[in-house]
Amino acid sequence: MIIWINGAFGSGKTTIAYELNRRIPNSFVYDPENVGFFIRKNVPKRILKGDFQDHAIWREINFSILHTISNEFPGIIIIPMTIVNPQYFNEIITKLKSNGVVVNHFTLIANRETLLKRLKSRGDNKNSWPAKQIDRCISILSQDMFKIHIHTDSLTPEEIISRIARECNVEIEPDNRGTIKKKIDRLITKIKHIRI
Repeated sequence: MIIWINGAFGSGKTTIAYELNRRIPNSFVYDPENVGFFIRKNVPKRILKGDFQDHAIWREINFSILHTISNEFPGIIIIPMTIVNPQYFNEIITKLKSNGVVVNHFTLIANRETLLKRLKSRGDNKNSWPAKQIDRCISILSQDMFKIHIHTDSLTPEEIISRIARECNVEIEPDNRGTIKKKIDRLITKIKHIRI
């Protein structure tokens, strides 16, 4: 099974993915961005596109890797990845489903102000690339094809995790960490995933 967590930049995808990973035994976080970084480092600059998702090979490789992992790994694959282009969504997510892979897709929704505040907390300003994508992401991700929508403005990570687990019919282990330990763990996750 795949749990795909979609959403605008700053919606909390990575935080939720790693919190789910901590609480779902035999789960694995897969990051499709790593294929993008590989492409950027191994393709002549002359043919690089502004967004690595625009490279057909990015979609092909991620589909192939995910299809392989799904067939060979007996656990749950958790994917935090923004994907707003309907064609790209179909080339990976819909194609996985049509090849027999169970994909539970969720989109974390938040208002513009919440997203900007979250981006600022991780070091992005209002003129950063992620911030400039907010309006496009909010508009496109609100469409029906990107359901199940989870409105996160007033939800805690625990509430979001519980909702996703319930929708997927997956048991999550209790979280016995104290408040400070949770904050430290989430801060470490945030720092590890800052893209420079």
